[in-house]
Amino acid sequence: MQRLKFDPRPDWQARADSLGFTWHHVSGEQYWDETAAYAFSMQQIEDDLEAPTEALHAMCLDLVDEVVKSERLMADLDIPEAMRDYVADSWKRGEPSLYGRFDFFYDGTGPAKLYEYNADTPTSVYETAVFQWLWLEDQIASGVLPAETDQFNSLHEKLVSRFRTIFPNGGFMHFSSEPDFVEDRQTVLFLEDLAKQAGLDPQFVALGDIGLNADGRFVDHENWLIGALFKLYPWEQMLRDDYARPLPTAEVTVLEPAWKSLISNKGILPLLWERHPGHPNLLEAYFESDPAHSRLGSSYVRKPLFSREGANVELVERGVADPVLDGGYGDGIHIRQALCPPARFDDNHVIIGSWVVGDEAAGIGLREDDTRVTRNTSRFLPHFIRD
Repeated sequence: MQRLKFDPRPDWQARADSLGFTWHHVSGEQYWDETAAYAFSMQQIEDDLEAPTEALHAMCLDLVDEVVKSERLMADLDIPEAMRDYVADSWKRGEPSLYGRFDFFYDGTGPAKLYEYNADTPTSVYETAVFQWLWLEDQIASGVLPAETDQFNSLHEKLVSRFRTIFPNGGFMHFSSEPDFVEDRQTVLFLEDLAKQAGLDPQFVALGDIGLNADGRFVDHENWLIGALFKLYPWEQMLRDDYARPLPTAEVTVLEPAWKSLISNKGILPLLWERHPGHPNLLEAYFESDPAHSRLGSSYVRKPLFSREGANVELVERGVADPVLDGGYGDGIHIRQALCPPARFDDNHVIIGSWVVGDEAAGIGLREDDTRVTRNTSRFLPHFIRD
């Protein structure tokens, strides 16, 4: 694994804009960064990233099967009591999953370590599936990289195939997000296109325009019934708001399904460690309420069960805490995880997001930051396989 410098394509911003990738800068800071790229060997991809992704995903599914049978574990994961039967039933009915993304520590010299599992919302799916692949094609076409250069990236193809598997007869499907948040809307638009390629007929409805008819069924802004819905809206919020109450009887297939709320939850980290102590791809972790967290000593990471893009994640080293980005997630249950700062390349801290579609590993995307916590402004860099 190496970080190698590249000359950016002169027209990359215009190409990004033309393809709808308009969030290549965030709050004035560059998000897409092709001044460098990461090179991997095939062995690193297959043994250190692909295999652990599928193994950890299987471990997470085993954990879901245990949690849905336990009120205690549901409470540990802070699932609202009124919605626990609905969450459990979504698993027992076999409601399908589309994707997930593991965030890993990896430096190319040892096993990948799980930071957390983003099993619900699809942050960085477009840039992973499409724009970094286009970067690779352009580097090959210009002779910068050899023609046989590859990338660990079958995300686009696997998502289309997965849509076909979930909806073998095609049909009408709704997609929803906040319409005025550009990244969310464009990400959902990308997923709509994938669904169309899979033979579905996608229809967008803004989250605020979803209603309920007299029969207790969800309807869109044109009063069409919603029978299948992709929502870019995290379950930890959805289970607590007015959307939740009608769900058990609304006869709607939701992607991602409600059981994903159990593993898009940092409470799985101590639960996985408890069931697989010493696993090479796990970091030691405990609930903060568990006195066993003292085994971590004075160096650890403190995380709320629900947070995104590094918000309210506190790194403590030898008793000294780094500044915390307050995103409003500071209340509630916390866990402590062994301190394992991201790998450093040229003074950049990098983490690897490894995607799973269905039950198969599907590709990686890399995020860099000047700090040790990945934030919404952390840069996305492409990668390639060179042997």
